[in-house]
Amino acid sequence: MSVKIGFISLGCPKNQVDSELMIKKLSDAGYEMIDTPFGADVVIINTCGFIEAAKQEAIDNILEMGQYKEDGNVGHIIVIGCMAERYREEILKEMPEVDAVAGLGANGDIVEFVRQVLEEGRKESFPSNTGLPLSGERVLTTPEHWAYLKISDGCSNRCAYCAIPLIRGPFRSRPIEEIVTEAEALAKDGVKELIVIAQDTTRYGLDLYGELKLPELLRRLDKISGLKWIRPLYCYPDRITDELLETIKNSEKVLHYIDLPLQHASGRILKAMNRTGDRQSLTALIGKIKSYLPDCVLRTTFITGFPGETDEDFDELSEFIDDICFDRLGCFAYSREENTPAYDMPDQVDTALAEHRGEVLMEQQYRIFEENQTLQIGKTVECVVEDYDGWSDSYGGRTWMDAPEIDSTIRFVSRRELEIGDFVQVRITGTNDVDLIGETAE
Repeated sequence: MSVKIGFISLGCPKNQVDSELMIKKLSDAGYEMIDTPFGADVVIINTCGFIEAAKQEAIDNILEMGQYKEDGNVGHIIVIGCMAERYREEILKEMPEVDAVAGLGANGDIVEFVRQVLEEGRKESFPSNTGLPLSGERVLTTPEHWAYLKISDGCSNRCAYCAIPLIRGPFRSRPIEEIVTEAEALAKDGVKELIVIAQDTTRYGLDLYGELKLPELLRRLDKISGLKWIRPLYCYPDRITDELLETIKNSEKVLHYIDLPLQHASGRILKAMNRTGDRQSLTALIGKIKSYLPDCVLRTTFITGFPGETDEDFDELSEFIDDICFDRLGCFAYSREENTPAYDMPDQVDTALAEHRGEVLMEQQYRIFEENQTLQIGKTVECVVEDYDGWSDSYGGRTWMDAPEIDSTIRFVSRRELEIGDFVQVRITGTNDVDLIGETAE
């Protein structure tokens, strides 16, 4: 009788790719991967440990699986991933329902680790985090028509609030040829949209080649037959070069969509964050982007309540958002993380105030976004089909302006039958809250 394994993957797309690599290894080793943890001989929880909310989500999942285990519906519980890497001792000490804990460097040996847990019970493994596998065959957990393409791991930016360098180690790029080969294989298997990811996508290649190589990589990916859209995420503002913008401008498949996590607009706060720039330089950068790509969709994120953030700093950020009118925007209250420089900074902002400021900015952005969506009415845009609702006889999907799982969606009708993963031209006829409504233009 085969051993059944349930896999719970939490956190960011980079973590999801790690899960896909491990699922493939376990499947090839003969384990039966099941869609639900209920009834599993082993449940593996791949955790995120980036901010407090992510840690709480991981803890909630562990406790839920612990209850499953107590009720006899789960065998062993293994905790891996970023929170395991960061809080290895605490998990084993304070969560007796957990049978085993492994750090990121153990991902490549997940098959052997599971075997040992099944035979020996309580176990831990923490090789160097730089041993995290960056490549290999995967079992995609995304829909068949799109996939993540991780081009590096780790981070060397050392932002004062961020624990990623502590957890995942320094920035490490994959070789261009290896990435292109993987992308070609994905395209051959029917993937039409690649979401290019890293902790800092624009830093790609600096460690391997001594220079920024994202433009060259995108040019190589652009030539792959079968791909339709290429969407890079997590582009650090310091490395938005003329070459990169020129590459996107001249590309057939790289979308005019730039994910630009800015984190703040106050020069004083950005300096405290160990980031560069200020409101003036960021405004100039966005102006340059728009000069190359007038139709570019800009996504960004901001942090409110960073230590020392005054009302004046917050007002400057709010005014900046009003001035730029970002197409897509997310906001997070500062999370005080142990062993980061910001943890011990003076003038820590009250959590309730930080959260309130974040809510204010999101309400502000909601009005901007609602207006931006209204401006789409009457336009015809390219969309990808992602679902069909028989009740309303309509299709759901995304425009080229929207990344999966983080941006808005569109609901539209079509006179001809469509398949999931089809790309169609849709005329926008209205809005439904922040989402769009339309009809195929054929």
